[in-house]
Amino acid sequence: MPRRWAAIATTLAFLLAVLAVAWESVLAPIRPGGSWLVLKAVPLALLLPGLWRGRLRTYQWTALWCSFYLLEGSARLFDPAPVRWLAGVEAALALLLFAAVVRYARFFPRRRRHASSTPED
Repeated sequence: MPRRWAAIATTLAFLLAVLAVAWESVLAPIRPGGSWLVLKAVPLALLLPGLWRGRLRTYQWTALWCSFYLLEGSARLFDPAPVRWLAGVEAALALLLFAAVVRYARFFPRRRRHASSTPED
């Protein structure tokens, strides 16, 4: 069960990074020809290996980073039509990623507790 949530979180983070790169380079860049905002995908790309390996610290960082993508998607929902749809997809992916990260992290302490349980006095 936890491994499934790790795979879901990794896939969602990858899709969010691909969306960020495609959005700012090809689909609807702020400036013609692309912009430096394509670099917003770098934090997600750096988190991908830790997400795939199931490291709790990486999941904690991912939960923090999700808020930035959700805020950007929410703020750009009021832009013209092509950007509005991309912003909606970004906000939805960020929310789903956050939910998957929280769901995976919920299982993590339970596994640790059972692995190192000591009898109580």
